[in-house]
This record gives sequence, structure tokens and C-alpha cells, in this order.
Amino acid sequence: MADGEGKRIAFVTTRCEGTDGVSLEIAKWTEILERMGHQCFFIAGSSDRSPDRSYVIPLAHFRHPVIREINRKCFGSEFRSRQTSSLIRSTAVEIKDELYRAVAKFDIEFVIAENCLTIPINIPLGVALVELLIETGLPVIAHHHDFVWERERFLINAVPDYISAFFPPPREEMLHVVINSVAGAEFGRRTGMQYRIIPNVMNFEAPPPPPDDYARDLRREIGLKDDDVFVLQPTRVVPRKGIEHSIELIWRLKDPRFKLVFSHGEGDEGFAYSQRIREYAAMLGVPLIFANDRIQYHRGHTADGKKVYSVWDAFQHADLVTYPSTYEGFGNAFLEAVYFKKPIFCNRYAIYRTDIEPCGFRTVCMEGFLTHDVVEEVLYLLENEDYRRKMVEHNYEIGRRLFSYERVEEELRFMLQRRFPQTCRVDSAPEPRWV
Repeated sequence: MADGEGKRIAFVTTRCEGTDGVSLEIAKWTEILERMGHQCFFIAGSSDRSPDRSYVIPLAHFRHPVIREINRKCFGSEFRSRQTSSLIRSTAVEIKDELYRAVAKFDIEFVIAENCLTIPINIPLGVALVELLIETGLPVIAHHHDFVWERERFLINAVPDYISAFFPPPREEMLHVVINSVAGAEFGRRTGMQYRIIPNVMNFEAPPPPPDDYARDLRREIGLKDDDVFVLQPTRVVPRKGIEHSIELIWRLKDPRFKLVFSHGEGDEGFAYSQRIREYAAMLGVPLIFANDRIQYHRGHTADGKKVYSVWDAFQHADLVTYPSTYEGFGNAFLEAVYFKKPIFCNRYAIYRTDIEPCGFRTVCMEGFLTHDVVEEVLYLLENEDYRRKMVEHNYEIGRRLFSYERVEEELRFMLQRRFPQTCRVDSAPEPRWV
């Protein structure tokens, strides 16, 4: 094996399925770790990874009814009841018992906590995992994607004690990884702890294969005509994605052939925003295609036998990628568009300005709002094949040099070889209860 004796590594997260950014990064890190000679397992509230490598704990999912109830009572108010405190503790105990069983079942030697010790969308999971790590001494990488202080909806809360203790946990024995320089600086300022920056990456050393026969009918199946312009919005439908700007762009292009296609789902942060953009699109007369039932992380079939395409299929067939986010932890969809050599319309959100733009990528950018010049630049880009080809080839070369798997492999090799205290043997029996 490349790194000597391979480790048995568990990713612990709320959700390990679909096409959200955290799940996609887990897939990439898994590929990198396994080619380094390690075995990866998945402990989550839901998982679409191999069943013999997955341990599903329903209470670990942020959409579990109990977790939803806890979040409803803990955010938007500065006070919590005794009953809510008891519910958090009892739920954490249940989750911890399951974590012990999962660690014992897979004989786990190393843990990667994927965003579940970063943002408090499942407080009992964070509590349970930190307690397990303290009790077992298992070494851990805490992979932080978006922090609590970066999300307005968490600012007013009734759980400052839990947030300061677990999100993120200020424990020096943990290896803390952030995905951009701004988050790292703020993490360091708030916690005083060391961190490493590992941005989102793609396997640029292995270019994508050309479109195959399986996805030849993708455009027709999701409702596009042969002469339509496939404009891909490859993000979840949540407010920070700035989807109003994509809709306005289509409207201002004044060409009915331009169709905005959504590859990701709705509801992660409620349905009010998705309703708002539907109403906005209807007001402007812009048709929307929600194709998330036909585009998933893996190919397959729906319950009624229709083809399911991968998100990579969607990128390969798209003509333009829209990415007008107002905030991103880094920019997974941005790198995916670069990897598939697609032209990009995006917003200069903060991390784009600090960590992406200085690398030299060429895109059509807006400064928080659309202008006539930006719309004209999009049109020029789509009408001039030679200009477009040079742009996407230039972007791919930057991605290959700065955002490849090799960068992550170097970082992970360093962290996995670090000396940790001796861990204790974990059995699957739950801890005894005092009655």
C-alpha cells in the first residue's frame, strides 16, 4: 500500500448521499484515501454509498423529526426549556450508542467529521461524536465547510453553551481543516487553534470522458428541445445561491431557447425560497425545469422505470453554468464547471474574490447585480466558439495546477501520519445506565 499499513477510516456526517457539496467532497476524499491504501466507511443519517460500508443512524439526519423539533426550539429564540435540554441530552445518548456500534462493527481507527462539528444543524450528533472521541481517543480530522457564525439563521439561538463547546469543539488534539482562507482566519481568531486549508478539488489529472450513449437522450428527457440552450443551475435551491440572478439573466437574454435547469433539490432550508423563485420566474415569464428527480449523484432508474442521470451527465450536456451565489464556503459547482470545460456566469462572492479569482480563472462575473454589459458578455461568450474554447481550456489548466487531487493527497498523508495518543478498543455494547 502507498502509505504502509492502511487505516480503517470513518466519515461521520448528517447526510452522505446526493449532490450536496459535503457529500461530493466525501466522495472525492474517499477516492483519494482508497488509492492511498486506506478503507473508508460511512456513518450518517442517510447514505447512498455501499451498504456494506455504511452504517445509517436515522437520528443523525438533520431532517429527522426529533432533530427538526430541537432546531425549531433552539433557533430564533434566546431561551430554551428544561424539556428541550433533556431532549438534546437523551437524543445525544441514543446517537452515541449507535456511533459506538458503528465504530465497533467496522473496527474504525480514524474518524473524519464532515461538517457535523461545524454547523449546528444536528446538535445531538455533535455532542455524541465529541463524547465518543474523548472516551475512545480515536484520532479525528474535523473537516469544516461552513461555520455557525457564517449563517444568519443561527445568530439568535438558545444553545450558546452547545455551540461554544461543540461547533467547532475547541480541542487541540483534533486536526481542523477549513476550505478557504477567510474561514481559516476567523476560525483561528475565534478559537486560537491551528488549522489547515484544503479547498474543494477535482480530479483534473483524469479529464472527464466524452458523453456516452446512456446520456444521449438527457436533454429530451428533462424537457429540452434540440435547439434549446441548456443553462445549468447546479446548486441546491436555498437563498444564498442567488438564483434570482439566473432567472433575470434568462429574462434579459430575450430568447425563448434559453432554459434554466435545476439539477439539485429543494427543501434543505424550507420551501419558502423555492416558492419565491417560482413566483419570480412566473412574473418574468421564464420557464424553469426542475430536473432533480432525474439527476442524482449516481445513474439509475426512478420507481416508474425512467432513467436517472448523474450530475456529471448534466454538466457534460450543459451549454452554460450559472453560479450567482451570494455566499459559498468555497465553490464546488464552480470547479465542476471548470472540470467539464463549461463557460461560467457567476457572482463575485467573498470567497470567490479572495481564494478563486486571484488564481486567474476567466468567467463572466457580476458585482452583486446584473448589468447590460454582463448580459452582452454572456451572449458574446455563447456566440463565439473560439473565444469560449480558449476560456474553458485556460480555466482547466489552472484547475489542474492548483485544485487537483494531488493537493489533497499530500495534506492527508501528512495528517494521517501524525502521532496520536493510544486509542482504546471499542466494543458494540452501549454504556450502562444509572436508574
